[in-house]
Amino acid sequence: MTAADPSAVSPPVDSSSVAAAQAQEADCYHCGLPIPPETQHYVRIDGRDRRMCCVGCEAVARSIVDNGLVDYYRHRDAMPETRREAMPVELQELGLFDHPDFQKSFVRPVGEHEREASLILEGITCAACVWLNEKHVARQEGVSAVEINYATRRVRVRWDERRIKLSDILGAIQAIGYRAYPYDAERSEQIADRERRSMLWRVFVAGFGMMQVMMYAFPVYVAGEGDMSWNMELLMRWASLLLTLPVVLYSAAPFFQRAVRDIRLRRLGMDVPVAVGVGSAFLASLWATLTDGPEVYFDSVTMFVFFLLGGRYLEMVARQKAVRGVEELGKVLPSFAERLAGWPEQLVAERVPASQLAAGDVLRVRPGEVIPADGVVVEGVGDVNEALLTGESLPVAKRAGDLLTGGSINVSSPLLFRVEHVGDETRLAAIRRLMERAATEKPRVATQSDKVAEWFIVTLLALASLTGIAWYFIDSERALWVFVSVLVVACPCALSLATPTALTVGTDAMARMGVLVTRGHAIETLANATHFVFDKTGTLTHGRMRLDEVLPLGGRNAAELTALAAAIEQGSEHPVAAGLREAAQDMALPAVHALRAETGQGMQGVMNGEAFWIGRPQYVAEAAGLTPPTVLETFAERGGTVVALASAAGWQGLFRLADTLRAGAGPLVRQLAEDDIELGVLSGDAPRAVAAVADELGIAEAHGGMSPQGKQAWIAGLQKTPTAVVAMVGDGVNDAPVLAQAHVSVAMGGGTELARNQADIVLLNENLGSLGQAVLLARKTLRIIRQNLWWSFAYNFTSVPLAMLGLVTPWMAGVGMAGSSLLVVLNAMRLQRVPRTGK
Repeated sequence: MTAADPSAVSPPVDSSSVAAAQAQEADCYHCGLPIPPETQHYVRIDGRDRRMCCVGCEAVARSIVDNGLVDYYRHRDAMPETRREAMPVELQELGLFDHPDFQKSFVRPVGEHEREASLILEGITCAACVWLNEKHVARQEGVSAVEINYATRRVRVRWDERRIKLSDILGAIQAIGYRAYPYDAERSEQIADRERRSMLWRVFVAGFGMMQVMMYAFPVYVAGEGDMSWNMELLMRWASLLLTLPVVLYSAAPFFQRAVRDIRLRRLGMDVPVAVGVGSAFLASLWATLTDGPEVYFDSVTMFVFFLLGGRYLEMVARQKAVRGVEELGKVLPSFAERLAGWPEQLVAERVPASQLAAGDVLRVRPGEVIPADGVVVEGVGDVNEALLTGESLPVAKRAGDLLTGGSINVSSPLLFRVEHVGDETRLAAIRRLMERAATEKPRVATQSDKVAEWFIVTLLALASLTGIAWYFIDSERALWVFVSVLVVACPCALSLATPTALTVGTDAMARMGVLVTRGHAIETLANATHFVFDKTGTLTHGRMRLDEVLPLGGRNAAELTALAAAIEQGSEHPVAAGLREAAQDMALPAVHALRAETGQGMQGVMNGEAFWIGRPQYVAEAAGLTPPTVLETFAERGGTVVALASAAGWQGLFRLADTLRAGAGPLVRQLAEDDIELGVLSGDAPRAVAAVADELGIAEAHGGMSPQGKQAWIAGLQKTPTAVVAMVGDGVNDAPVLAQAHVSVAMGGGTELARNQADIVLLNENLGSLGQAVLLARKTLRIIRQNLWWSFAYNFTSVPLAMLGLVTPWMAGVGMAGSSLLVVLNAMRLQRVPRTGK
């Protein structure tokens, strides 16, 4: 619907329509609160003049209508929250949000003029609220993307700062009655607490009502004929009715609200059969109480609601516990830091807000304190606990030159470090973004379960209706409770919980192992992988190359060649380039300009007007128009990775660099080989160096000297086999294309940002042993999903015939349905028993 729709505009309100609206509407159409008698506020919605309680609701409703978003009122299943303080007093002026210094903590650049902010949204009460905000914000000029996570109330909004300001976006959200402000992990936890408390109160009311109703129902069940007078039984019925009313009207209210929403949207969700079953049983019992009918089912209604809410409460707790892993990452950074002004000449310590830190600042971190940003140690020797980020429980030794990650904890002696990255540029922020991305994606197995559940509900409603009709002719007094029993006992709640609960708990367990799942399909695909393909440098090996030998081929000596090679490699992130730069760290480097990288091949640059190339010997030979030097084969036979340097004048020299295998590489390869998984190594390094590593690990399939395009084509060739599921493990910028090509990709946590963004899984602790554990856990997760699904189907296909035959009463159906839901949740929680891994 658009703003031009006649039903969505707000013409002058005539007195007759006002009188009609006033007579019919006692509560505000927008917020549901009582309307003060003296107020006269109206908005025309869907061809009717709807009465509002105040100027604020009138303005919000008019904004919703004028923006063509009136469908919100048709889809919502809960009223918006009452207006509360949306942000600290000092931030009431929205213009403060546009200040660059204030934006440092929650806004990051994603292009020359594009910005992305992480916000939290208050006032969300149902899926329609999410729909309304996404549609409304997306229509603002300059907004390119907006995503809202209903579970966490997190918002990611991207905009062009030349066309719209952040304050304008926040103002647009406020205009439709919601509040958005910078993400605050504590406020997010408060929302989760409120959700838990609300659900717990509903469970408590249902449980209390169930116990009291059972006290009145039990004497009726056990009393023999003539033992209890009709007046006494009638008294107990009325007492049960009064005790059941809070259970139905309060505890079970969300089931009815969501069922109405689903019917309005012309789809069938899990709450439809629940609402039909509870509603029909209660109304029939109410009618029997009013007309002195033969049977009441108040005990079955209260018991059913209690057990169902109990199961959903446990599911919610499991989901929030997994989500809390992301929230903990948001809470870990300290609010203040100790900055040393004038270091190293003088040490003037000042305590500053962490949001004011900038690259280049030197900070002091005392034992027991959390490191507030990413940086490099400049002074001191100590140990750092990185367990929250990598799953590694043992402290990691740090000394001058070592990297520090924001969020880790200094556990031994004071350290001085220079800040390199702050805010959204830190590794911690990148991990949070990847975890949030995984949470918003739904894997194929979950999508299939949803589709099956929807068809199951259609079949269930048809079977229950046919059963009720049949029993009406067989025994009309039993028809209703048989109908209710079929609806309740076969409600596929366990089916709906089987997959998402297991995936949520499994993802959280992997994160505690140091294996970060960043895509929704990753666990399922990893468990089914038939081929594992590894990069060599930085993956199977540590990637910390050291220069072992230099062979001069021109007029320059070894030191001059090393300095020249390091100067050309300044712009490369490859481990070989890092090894050359480290070898020349105490040398004066010549001036080289016009640097250009050939991905996966090498680098080129110009010195004193002469062009130079360095990289794979074949690449250098082709680029410089030379034939390979005669000594190349002999030099390469000594092992390691060979790099060649040449200019237009001829060959200048050869470099041989060595690397060492990661400790976990051997056990991982043996584990995968025992499971009959095909293994391979693809690398851009020299074929001999690749073959040596593959032989040491016992991998038969090894290919060296491959370009990124060659790796991608090789993986694509494997994927032509219909049954092949290929997992690629790598790091580095040259692995990004092949990581994207594989069915499931794993990037080392220390690899480049591009590789981590392309990967479905990130190995934070760079321990290949953790990847082996992750494979086992992924398979266990799929086994538990299958167990849950088989149990759900077996339960439903067994219980439905029994209920249709009249052998299951409503209270038995409630216990069975709730018990099946609890079983799948508890079965999924077994995945939590995963120890932290060590190196």
